[in-house]
Amino acid sequence: MIDLAAYGGLFLAALGAATILPFQSEPVLVGLLLAGGQPPWLLVLVASLGNVLGAVTNWVLGRWIHRWRDRPWFPVKPAQLARAEAWYRRWGCWSLLLSWAPLGGDALTVIAGVLREPLWVFLILVTIAKTGRYVVLALLTLGLT
Repeated sequence: MIDLAAYGGLFLAALGAATILPFQSEPVLVGLLLAGGQPPWLLVLVASLGNVLGAVTNWVLGRWIHRWRDRPWFPVKPAQLARAEAWYRRWGCWSLLLSWAPLGGDALTVIAGVLREPLWVFLILVTIAKTGRYVVLALLTLGLT
């Protein structure tokens, strides 16, 4: 039962961290790695699945964002959205390799949806980026213990 709670908590933290919610999954992963009891590869897998699913949520939101852009409550100004779109067009899908970054990574996943990046390309690049971050974090954590 403890394992299910640990994995579930890690999955939810990683899912929330990939969306616009103010979550952080790295401290949860590091804590579970230091506590031991679960295989590190499985913790990295669970965190990666949650984080990629959260990014897909952003991609889906991006696909629908233009529907609401003229509403007064829309949180992004047209100039900001245009600037983000121009940046993404300049660097292309390869910018999704920065989707792991704490600042701007979530915005990249939304803009990829806005600009209709194919889901299969999105999934490959985001999975590489987000899983790579967790692998490096796990290696650093386990290497320091």
